[in-house]
Amino acid sequence: MQVSIKWLKDYIEIDLTPEELAAKLTMAGLEVEAVERKSPSFSGVVVAKILSISRHPNADKLSLCRISTGAEEYAVVCGASNIREGDVVPLAKVGATIPGGYTIKRSQIRGELSEGMLCSEEELEIGGDNTGIMILPPDLALGQDLADALELGDTVMDIGVTPNRADCLSMIGVAREIAALTGQRVKYPEIVFEETQEDIRSITSVKIEAPDLCPRYTARILKGVKIGPSPFWMRQRLEAVGLRAINNVVDVTNFVMMEFGQPLHAFDYRFLEEGRIVVRRSRAGESFVSLDEKERTLRQDTLMICDGKKPVAIAGIMGGLNSEVKDDTKMVLLESAYFQPSSIRRSARWLGMGTDAAFRFERGIDPGGVTTALDRAAQLIAETAGASVCKGIVDEYPVKIGVSEAIPLRVDRVNGILGSRFEEGEIIDALKSLGMTVSATEKAGAYSVNPPSCRVDILEEIDLIEEVARLIGYDRIDQTLPRIAVKPLVKEKKQILIENIRRTLNGGGFSEVIHYSFITPKSCEILNIPAEDDRAKTLRISNPLTDDQAVMRTTLVYSLLDTMRTNANNGCHNLKIFETGKIFVDCGRGELPLEKERLGGLLTGLSYDDFWHLKEPPADFYSLKGVVEDLFDALRLSDTRYDASRTEPFLHPGRSCTVFVNQEPVGFLGEVHPDVQSRMDLRNRALVFELDLDALARHFTGLVHYREVSKYPATSRDVAFLIRNDIEAAEMIRLGSLSGEELLEKMNIFDIYVGDKVPDGMKSLGVRFSYRSPHRTLKDEEVNEVHRNIVNGIVRAAGAKIRGENN
Repeated sequence: MQVSIKWLKDYIEIDLTPEELAAKLTMAGLEVEAVERKSPSFSGVVVAKILSISRHPNADKLSLCRISTGAEEYAVVCGASNIREGDVVPLAKVGATIPGGYTIKRSQIRGELSEGMLCSEEELEIGGDNTGIMILPPDLALGQDLADALELGDTVMDIGVTPNRADCLSMIGVAREIAALTGQRVKYPEIVFEETQEDIRSITSVKIEAPDLCPRYTARILKGVKIGPSPFWMRQRLEAVGLRAINNVVDVTNFVMMEFGQPLHAFDYRFLEEGRIVVRRSRAGESFVSLDEKERTLRQDTLMICDGKKPVAIAGIMGGLNSEVKDDTKMVLLESAYFQPSSIRRSARWLGMGTDAAFRFERGIDPGGVTTALDRAAQLIAETAGASVCKGIVDEYPVKIGVSEAIPLRVDRVNGILGSRFEEGEIIDALKSLGMTVSATEKAGAYSVNPPSCRVDILEEIDLIEEVARLIGYDRIDQTLPRIAVKPLVKEKKQILIENIRRTLNGGGFSEVIHYSFITPKSCEILNIPAEDDRAKTLRISNPLTDDQAVMRTTLVYSLLDTMRTNANNGCHNLKIFETGKIFVDCGRGELPLEKERLGGLLTGLSYDDFWHLKEPPADFYSLKGVVEDLFDALRLSDTRYDASRTEPFLHPGRSCTVFVNQEPVGFLGEVHPDVQSRMDLRNRALVFELDLDALARHFTGLVHYREVSKYPATSRDVAFLIRNDIEAAEMIRLGSLSGEELLEKMNIFDIYVGDKVPDGMKSLGVRFSYRSPHRTLKDEEVNEVHRNIVNGIVRAAGAKIRGENN
């Protein structure tokens, strides 16, 4: 928030330099991010008075003016029509410089001498009025430098106000902080104005139909309003903090918002049908045109300010085009209200309307300052627009706000938490300097504290302790090291497992990704997940960021495919990614969701970079299966199995399988079903896997078993088995390992053949058996005998035949 020091001085005496003040505020928790000195971009411009005006003899639209600076008189040719004899105006004398790089020179204009230039606000860049010469207050000293006369120099601080300090989103709020830090007193503006005899309740009324969202709504009626420019002092202050001056009525509402932190709104009363206000929720699909001339379709829960028939403002965010103050407005209904912060925050985010009003309402305004701000605005409109204020206010207050009990405070607790040695008296003085009421209790060192209504962030004793620390000074707290027992870091088994997974997959060329846990509600439909599947039990989010992030994910697959689509759309078609994260399954109303940790991965395109000497085909099911097998080898998970008879609805049948470890299903892998790829607009083959980290952790030991490498040679035997198509190669390997023969070192598949040389429904599976003894060189006879026993056992168990043998 931008804070003008010149404006601040209207409320508090400041003896510090801007840098000293910025340092004090920063150390007290209001971080001053920048200090900018602002000075006028002109020189040589003085206060002058018009003595006489006559017509230019050679130009109908020009005038000859006789100007006095008190000590000297000048002849000036002027083209403006708004000046009169006796007006006090800014005179740029010969040699003066004005914005745009112009230097004023003595010149002849249509044959007449001109010894200077009379200036408008816009020409001097001290305002936006370009309709004529700037008319100055008549009491300014003639000949005085204009910058000094109008006190145009200023210093603006840019303060980063944290979300909990809504009380500091105003000039008076910052002044309160300075007063607490320096011991000064805040000078609140005196609010005095006359009311007419016409009672407001005979003119308008307010009905609140949503008291939970609008606990308080107040209004005043002003008649005889004359719309025009605001006085210079007001425009100057608004522009110093980044607000554009519009007209006197709108400027007053902005001025009071910056002064007190209470947003207000002015309605042109003639556009309020039935002359009354109704505060209600919007209806689903209801449309509304706001002041920025944009038509918005509203959700059902948006709080609206309406007249007797239609909406006229989005509560706490922006007014409507159908009730704005215009140049011919004569009668105004002035609004000052308290809106429920979460309601405004939710509506502002959904509508994308981050206005100054919403910024304050969503953080929580001072519920006790609603009528004060309303009266201050009425006073200023009466002064600047010549309005008369009708008698009384409408104050609908169905739900009392911020009525909290006193907060207990213990002096020993303050020092215990802070590690300080603050005196009891200075603790009490610090809290009182913030406007808090502090009362002693019967117990020594214990007090009862009531914070002011503007401090909506102070709810507990720890909040009071924080206030004490920042006001007395963090530099007064002794620096001590905490007493802690130093223990060696002991990682849980799952942590070690995940670290090993990351290291292995990173080493295999995979990149780790992190996705939101929120996905589209259409994900189950896209992935073909049936309604009876637990993964169809998605947990809906009550306030989603977007409609495409409205439910919690029940699988990592959708997020991985979505990332693949994003990369493909950006020209990246070779992808190896993985993610570790949680999935969430809805367990019904009132129950917490079931959370499970998963490891997911995706492979698409080429497994390796495309080199001229290495032409590798795109990754397929076996590429992905190899990745998972390598991962299990790195994790020392030995008893693994892949069952192609069990698959997932979003995977390609025949190119996918369920993964088992020690006979427990731990996940799946495979190629994504073509229908799913089509729905997600994926053109390249996508291969995914997902593993249950909790299940893997149960089988993971982290232990590494070693055995001596035999120095004796190995010998091998190859056999081509003729088996049914439905028998998996892994089953043949398993049957061989069941033999228990010590000399059998390993078995691996070296060939699979399906074609016209084998019967229908059969396939040829080439298996290589390796034999080795750790103690001696094996002889052919003993190898042949062991090999024969193993092969015969496989033939019997699998119903296989040896290809090439006569049967």
